[in-house]
Amino acid sequence: MKIMFIAFFAIAVIAVGANLILKQAGFSSKNSTSGAAVRLDN
Repeated sequence: MKIMFIAFFAIAVIAVGANLILKQAGFSSKNSTSGAAVRLDN
């Protein structure tokens, strides 16, 4: 049971870390496909 809780915690840490890293890297489709003349936030 202890190993399962450690695994759940590791999955949560990896998921949150990956989310933060990808947000900082700018890998969203909004950032990569829109230019300065495009208004997406209306």
